[in-house]
Amino acid sequence: MLKKFYEKILNFIKSEYKYILFLIAFWVVCSWPVNYYIIIGGGISDISKRVVVEDGYQSKGSFNLSYVSELKGTTLSYLLSYVMPNWEKVSMDDYKYTTDEDYDDIEFRSELDLEYSNSNAIYYAYKLANKKCNIIDTKVYVIVTLDGYDNPLEVGDQLISINGKDCDNLEEFQNELQQIEDSKVTVTVLRDKKRVDLDCRLYLEDGRKLLGVALQSVSSYDTDPKVEFQFERNESGPSAGLVTTLSIYDQLIKKDLTKKMNIAGTGTIESDGTIGEIGEVEYKLLGAVDGGADVFLVPAGDNYKTCLKVKKEKNLDIKLIPVKTIYDAVEKLEKM
Repeated sequence: MLKKFYEKILNFIKSEYKYILFLIAFWVVCSWPVNYYIIIGGGISDISKRVVVEDGYQSKGSFNLSYVSELKGTTLSYLLSYVMPNWEKVSMDDYKYTTDEDYDDIEFRSELDLEYSNSNAIYYAYKLANKKCNIIDTKVYVIVTLDGYDNPLEVGDQLISINGKDCDNLEEFQNELQQIEDSKVTVTVLRDKKRVDLDCRLYLEDGRKLLGVALQSVSSYDTDPKVEFQFERNESGPSAGLVTTLSIYDQLIKKDLTKKMNIAGTGTIESDGTIGEIGEVEYKLLGAVDGGADVFLVPAGDNYKTCLKVKKEKNLDIKLIPVKTIYDAVEKLEKM
């Protein structure tokens, strides 16, 4: 029985091998990665499903994350972007800081941006609500290795110590570097969950000593009540910072900040409380409209100007609110 089945398969392959080879070649060509991301539209999602405050208050409206769907480009998706409505291709080079960066470096930064955004969101939401929020840990990571500097540091390295001296935050690392009198320094990092000692060269520029890398710190907090993040693995980037902060704050206070409305928005939350601009903002506005949002919060400046132009051109039925800081956002929502 098995012998006959095997013979049939073998005969089929012999008679149709050209067709089979064509299908294999076609699949390989279509799935071949290209140096692009493909944006294929977006929508909104209630962020309270991703940000949960212990015993938090429930509003009658909602705060919504406005998102775009972004695929890693292949030959097929790249070609389809020329014919499919609302499909937009964005060069991966636009996300690179140096020419030798790869997809993993970009993805690491994007994932770290989400952690950084959530960290700032916790701090400002609890500060606004006058709730307990104490810093318990800060980690410092290499996010860019700059061109023109020759050091063994890599994107994703977590800095531990300088010449054997542990440093607890970014400021301590920077201060410790300035105290080094030699032109060489040993930097201990955590790489792939292993401690590694790296012999690095110090560069002197404008009176400051540098390693030739860009660093970013992310802090963890002990809060009361507790807050938990439940973002999906494929969700990253800093653009949910504004809405995340507002959602946490809304769950911490008795007053309903949503005023029974579906509020969508986008924008980063920076360490000083300002709301930073983001890319592809017009797609996020369109996603908010398609999702039925009543209000769209957008960073003031060019992002707001872009959204205002799109709203007029497409006659969109949604209220646009430009915001500069998290305090500005809360004040404008309270006055609605």
